[in-house]
Amino acid sequence: MSAETPRRIVLLRHAKAEWSQESDHDRPLADRGRRDSPAAGRWLAGTGVTPDLTLCSTAVRTRETWKLAVHELPQRPRTVYEERLYEASLGELIALLNETSDDVHDLMLVGHNPGMHALADALAGEAEGDLLPRMNRSGFPTAAIAVVAFHGSWKTVEHGVGRLVAFWAPHD
Repeated sequence: MSAETPRRIVLLRHAKAEWSQESDHDRPLADRGRRDSPAAGRWLAGTGVTPDLTLCSTAVRTRETWKLAVHELPQRPRTVYEERLYEASLGELIALLNETSDDVHDLMLVGHNPGMHALADALAGEAEGDLLPRMNRSGFPTAAIAVVAFHGSWKTVEHGVGRLVAFWAPHD
């Protein structure tokens, strides 16, 4: 695969979680989150984007979101549960992208805000139509998905490298 091959980064924020006595890391999905997660998977399946690799935060709510969403996809991508996605800063998220093998065409991250929104906004040097203002107005709600396309190696991912080509939220 050439470094000039178009690639996509799919960013999925976990679905709505319960507020509970559990630690933040151990919070489960709320009923709405259990409904929105499969809807996110159906939307992603409808786009034709099939991630080669999914990096999913180890938090309970992200794992549950992914488990419910992935059942809607035509094929299950290789999934790695990545501790560094939990509470990751923008710089840490970009560093994770830079570590990705160039064998990966489409990469999915299942994580948290403010990181997912910050990463989508930072990478999107351009956007189709009104996607960027729409994403920013929405605040990247729970179960939202952004798809950013770029050309080049994962090692070259930096601010402004991509184009926001899709944004979806379950209650848009």
